Amino acid sequence: MERKKGAEPAHKTTFAAEDEPSDDLLWGINAVWEALQQDAGGGISEIFIQQGKGGPRLQQIIDLGKERAIPVRFVDAARMRVPRHCRHQGVVARHSEARLLPLDLLLDGVAADESTKAPRILALDSIQDPRNLGSILRSALAAGFSRVIMTKDRSVPVTGTVARTSAGAVAHLQLCQVVNLTDTLNTLKERGFWIFGAVAEADAATIYSTDFSGPICLVIGSEGKGIRPLVRKQCDVLVTIPMQGSFNSLNASVAAAVVMFEIARRSI
Repeated sequence: MERKKGAEPAHKTTFAAEDEPSDDLLWGINAVWEALQQDAGGGISEIFIQQGKGGPRLQQIIDLGKERAIPVRFVDAARMRVPRHCRHQGVVARHSEARLLPLDLLLDGVAADESTKAPRILALDSIQDPRNLGSILRSALAAGFSRVIMTKDRSVPVTGTVARTSAGAVAHLQLCQVVNLTDTLNTLKERGFWIFGAVAEADAATIYSTDFSGPICLVIGSEGKGIRPLVRKQCDVLVTIPMQGSFNSLNASVAAAVVMFEIARRSI
């Protein structure tokens, strides 16, 4: 970083506690380790290790990083690139956007996966908050939705913030971005998928009485406007989470988790 005249020397540069970290950073032993294990590095381009920190798990990260030809830099605590309040456990990695599959490769993987008799795909229509996206991806992996389709426009990219919030789930999911989600849902229908759209409407079918058997795609809409009208028209069934009293709104990530785990419960 270029120093301005009169600025503090570079070695004294620190982040204030209230500063936000750069969106391409990933920290913590578990998150960095998971990303390193996936696909020869999972998009990690650089690793920072705090000087004086040690232990077998940190050493594993150092060894695997070097094995993958990823630069490993040992720096003092003030140069870890994240705010001082972050619990980075002595390791920070610079993380590029996740590797994304073309739609045809993602669907070919579904067809080739003999272990999955009733495949589940999650489709996200214009999710714009990185922490919401990360939370949804974390829940998707836990609920067995290992393939996720996202829209390219009006959606947050899979950044470091998304990867951190997903607690390493990004490294284990097959992710795809499409230009036209409406056409994509039509393609899924041609391959035998039923499309379920999650809405916050009292007259929609309750998730607790809906038949989720067979290959399904669950569509989750954006935080504010929900599923867009053209995408909604492609849904075979609109489903909702019944709620008590007059309260009828949940955060997108919470709603997605509730629906996905209800679907997962049926297959137990």
